[in-house]
Amino acid sequence: MTALLNVQGLFGGYGQVEVLRGVDLAVNPGEIVALLGSNGAGKSTLANVVCGIYPAWAGGVQFDGDNLSGAHYRDVVKAGLIQVPEGRKVFPNLSVLENLELGSFTRARDRRTTNLDKVFGIFPRLKERLSQLAGTMSGGEQQMLAIGRGLMAEPKLLILDEPSLGLSPLLVEEMFSLIAKLRQDGLAILLVEQNVGQSLEIADRAYVLENGSIRFAGLPAELLGSNALRKAYLGL
Repeated sequence: MTALLNVQGLFGGYGQVEVLRGVDLAVNPGEIVALLGSNGAGKSTLANVVCGIYPAWAGGVQFDGDNLSGAHYRDVVKAGLIQVPEGRKVFPNLSVLENLELGSFTRARDRRTTNLDKVFGIFPRLKERLSQLAGTMSGGEQQMLAIGRGLMAEPKLLILDEPSLGLSPLLVEEMFSLIAKLRQDGLAILLVEQNVGQSLEIADRAYVLENGSIRFAGLPAELLGSNALRKAYLGL
């Protein structure tokens, strides 16, 4: 199978600070890949470099047959590689509907109405709050809105950066069930998470990032089955 996303030898960071040190990572069509690691391991930096928000210092990003190495983030979005960033980043002074409509600004604008209906099918709560300002919603609702906004762009691959961050245990369960359902509908997902247990329950494959380098790549069962790996990289 040809990988949908293929990251090879990626180096990058902020300013003069090197964060990523030769990262190799792939996501195949229709699978969930978990990218795990402690806070500060470089997970969000990797997501931002892949999406063109930060420039890569070296290495390549291939996506759906195209070379996106060094591409502007707008071109990355046009290609169908969509990130839902850590911390949700909704527009607090805009309504739910306005936030969702912005998701289709660069891609899929002519199918906005159809995609709105799809998002409301996944998140009925958003339909009930169309005119509500995003900043007045709960953390869980804002996370739904952020994912809904990402889906409005018809992603081929969705990068979810810490979707469970700051949510109650009940909402965390709901969020992971939803992510699993998106995969069942055929969407490829790169799940960037600190919540190891639930990420590995729904992931097809997993990578562990430590100090900007990949320390493990394989099946969740292999990671959970090794006491040494669990203790070294997952704190389990």
